[in-house]
Amino acid sequence: MMFDSGKSAGTTLSFDAASVSYQGARSYQEDSVLCSFPIGHPLGFSVIADGIGGHVSGHVASALATTEVYSQLKMNEAALTAGSQSIPATLQNAANQANERIAAHTAADDETTGMGSTLLVTVVKGDKLHWLSIGDSPLLLFRGGALRLLNKDHSMAPQIDMMVKMGSMTPEVGRDHPDRNTLVSVVDGNEIAMVDCPTAPLSLLPDDIIIAASDGLQYLPNATLANVLMLSKDGRSADIANALLGALQQLDHPEQDNTAFCVIKFGDMRQAPNELHAEDIPVLAVADSVETPQAPAAATAPDPAAAEAEREKKAYWYRGQKYYKD
Repeated sequence: MMFDSGKSAGTTLSFDAASVSYQGARSYQEDSVLCSFPIGHPLGFSVIADGIGGHVSGHVASALATTEVYSQLKMNEAALTAGSQSIPATLQNAANQANERIAAHTAADDETTGMGSTLLVTVVKGDKLHWLSIGDSPLLLFRGGALRLLNKDHSMAPQIDMMVKMGSMTPEVGRDHPDRNTLVSVVDGNEIAMVDCPTAPLSLLPDDIIIAASDGLQYLPNATLANVLMLSKDGRSADIANALLGALQQLDHPEQDNTAFCVIKFGDMRQAPNELHAEDIPVLAVADSVETPQAPAAATAPDPAAAEAEREKKAYWYRGQKYYKD
């Protein structure tokens, strides 16, 4: 599915998005994805959820989470676009509503007890990116050949990696540790342990590519992801999404997890000052061929004298009267 957003009043904006759902090697699909990027609208959003709880209820949890958050954002879309309502506060409220909906469902059906879901929500407004994430679904930025992870990983993996860094665990043990994928925060109807929802949005640049995904995409190594994006970056979002899906299919991992992701590609944009910048975020991987993005050239005020001289070049006389070709 692909969406386009064109120019809107007061903002130079161009972006399009495409979403993918891939079952992988699993016998059922527990991941859900919903996107809204209307043509000509300055605001768009995506919702990704990775269900947990097995084939009986994992898909139910992810569906409940995505539909509840999507509906909350749609109901508040006009206020968010107008700037009369805070995007981070709206995201927090939407996540709480999704959590309450899952709680109500498990209370009414004992067989779904224990189900839950990760949640990753992105909101693009103009040249700003807001997000909320709970769990381990990655939010990635590809800029100038460098791949960065924007959101926090709410699993045991960061803690295990820290133990490796401190020397209390070997890299081999850390890489294959059975608890790496254990989640420490999910949407399951109980109190949500951790939420990543920055108050300051990320400033975006022309040619940026954002990927909001479930963790199944990470079966591709970071270096592979970076190279696939470098090779496909000149295409539309659908081309990039197809390239990523093709890389997963070519990998043909026997334990390939479900995958759902949304690719958002940005075109001609006017950057505005902001507190949070991608250059402050560590790089995950760099593609083999790196291109440095060029910041938009600053607009210069017209020179009246030069303009008048240019106009005089087009002047001519006819029967004693001066005329201009323009």
